[in-house]
Amino acid sequence: MADHAFDIVVVGAGMVGASFAARVASTNWGAGLRIGVLEASPFVMPDLSQTFDPRVVALTEVSRQLLSDVGVWQQIASRRTCPYRHMEVWEADGTGHIEFDCAEVRQPSLGHIVENALIVEALLQRLEALPNVTLLCPAKVTGLERLEKDGSVVIELADGDRVTTQLVAAADGARSRVRELCGLQLRQWDYGHQAIVTTITTEREHNFTARQRFLPEGPLAFLPLQDEQGDCHRCSIVWSQQSEKAKELMALDEAEFCRALGQASDHCLGEITAVDKRYCIPLWQRHAVDYVLPGIALLGDAAHTIHPLAGQGVNLGFQDAITLAEEIQRSLSRGLSPGELSGLKRYQRRRKPHNLGMMATMEGFKRLFESQAMPLRLLRNDGMKLANQLGPLKNQLVRQAMGLGG
Repeated sequence: MADHAFDIVVVGAGMVGASFAARVASTNWGAGLRIGVLEASPFVMPDLSQTFDPRVVALTEVSRQLLSDVGVWQQIASRRTCPYRHMEVWEADGTGHIEFDCAEVRQPSLGHIVENALIVEALLQRLEALPNVTLLCPAKVTGLERLEKDGSVVIELADGDRVTTQLVAAADGARSRVRELCGLQLRQWDYGHQAIVTTITTEREHNFTARQRFLPEGPLAFLPLQDEQGDCHRCSIVWSQQSEKAKELMALDEAEFCRALGQASDHCLGEITAVDKRYCIPLWQRHAVDYVLPGIALLGDAAHTIHPLAGQGVNLGFQDAITLAEEIQRSLSRGLSPGELSGLKRYQRRRKPHNLGMMATMEGFKRLFESQAMPLRLLRNDGMKLANQLGPLKNQLVRQAMGLGG
């Protein structure tokens, strides 16, 4: 049994937790802080030399800039990323269609599709190189107590070790153990959908275009990938389906699944010629009633999860990481602890409305496109056609989605 003492402890070394730790540790004001990063699962990076990670993120420019600021974007980009310069969205049973192009907003791309594992690997290597960061793995949190005498938090680990810190930044996922131990309440509901994710090979090249088709059973997204040789016939898919239908699709053999996917995608890239191993993920919406307590802050999926139809989940988590780091800097500049509640409440006030707004928007889109009522079908088709014709409005929408403002 050992005792560890840190100024900040990050629980969860996924994309959001690792990026937050790197953000704080690599700044001038954070260089003197002792930062511990706890991860329950052993670090095992998949071998991606012959395949793609089935889990990808559509990075906004704000998220890409965060990875650049912490010193990992160049490493990620040197491996493989795929910028998407165009986006097409259309409805299966109507005439609604909208297109976006990076040239219309004077940007080199609308975003980048990057495999989750490549981001995590680069961030962990960065953390290992930072002298003020200690990685503890595997380190499973089993208990948590706040000491009234000095406001510090004591974390108990499964191996008997104890970790003392002024701030616990909980980025330990949708089933956050820290959130549970702290008694932070959660509002959640089951969408009744599951997302099928995998990598496919297509007959035609994707032309650096992200595509999303709204079907009555749920949205289908094709996210472009590019390998080290520049081949552009691979896409990552996220196919949201009602749970029973998802089980039926998962039970199909490869040829049958390719045919079903080709029909669902309207053969927008020709035939689906191959599919990698498929994974099926239940979809829930979750939102913590409060993100913070004295010495405790939730970020990323520990605070909120969202329907994947717009690919905003991880990007919201990255924005949490940026904002929490800013509020810690402000507290330190006033001679306060990183876990000072006033600073953590400012973090919550800044992030909670934005996250709730995005969640409400995605819920509205989901319900709008699920409905088969004729008035709503006419409304969404006419709305998409009108938005596609109004260049300034369309460009404002895409700039907002990219995090560039109006």
